[in-house]
Amino acid sequence: MSHAPPAGYRRSIDLARFLAAFGIVWDHARAPFADVGYLALSLFLVLTSYLAVGSFLRSEGRGFWLSRARRIAVPWLFWCLVYRVVYEVVFKPPFAVLSEPGTLLIGPLIHLWFLPFVMLALVVVAPLCRFVTGRRAVWLALGGLFVLGLPLGLLHAEAAPMAWFADAGPFPQPLPQWFYALPLFVFGALLALAQRQGMTWAAVGVAAALSGVLTLLVPEFASMQMVLVAVVFLAVWRIDIAGRWPTVLAGYAFGIYLLHPAMMLVAFKLFGPDVDRSAAALFTFFGSWALTWALQRVPGMQRFV
Repeated sequence: MSHAPPAGYRRSIDLARFLAAFGIVWDHARAPFADVGYLALSLFLVLTSYLAVGSFLRSEGRGFWLSRARRIAVPWLFWCLVYRVVYEVVFKPPFAVLSEPGTLLIGPLIHLWFLPFVMLALVVVAPLCRFVTGRRAVWLALGGLFVLGLPLGLLHAEAAPMAWFADAGPFPQPLPQWFYALPLFVFGALLALAQRQGMTWAAVGVAAALSGVLTLLVPEFASMQMVLVAVVFLAVWRIDIAGRWPTVLAGYAFGIYLLHPAMMLVAFKLFGPDVDRSAAALFTFFGSWALTWALQRVPGMQRFV
């Protein structure tokens, strides 16, 4: 199977991963303009699948899903255990883990939903890479994305906003998260494949069409995420950064995501529930970054952060 060479590599993509981690922390702290977290999560999703396509094509698919799934499953299970113990100690009553079947796709902490989602969603990368090898296939795949994204976007809008954090909506967790995440994950993969066919404009156009229809039907910030993240991606792609420092920063993004709930608990324990949310977000982000840096230097811990 022959493929065009990768469309290139940008250190700015690595910097975007690091900044997306900051946006997610800012959102979870409910700091001012916290809805920026929607865009940060969207960028995380798109970059995850975008980079996965490059990895698949370079490896020619040999053991792709299994190796990636293992790399995600090990830290997920480790941090499931850690947060289970933390919640037993801190909260009374403790977090009711496994009280619903859906929690098997989350773990003891709702923010961990992202890991099993990505682990399972990576299954779509291989068939997309094998199918989308020409311009006609790009259009067919993008049409399929529109057909997939419209009902999932409407279902996400139907879920109460608090259903992201508590089972307060019409759908059990992690369905609201999956409704939101799956179209964006598929878009990231198709964006990478369209780029290799010189059709980035087509992927962005379909993103604009889908976001436009969803925004007309449900005028809220979540509805316009695909076109917003497409514009952010295009802007980031045009930035040429010399030096390895963005790649070094990107190496901390995964650990920051995993550790920030624990560090946020520390922030509220130290400063109280009425702490300024911007200050809490900054304390959480830089504390999680520092802790990730430290853990990555502990023998045997690198695989968990």
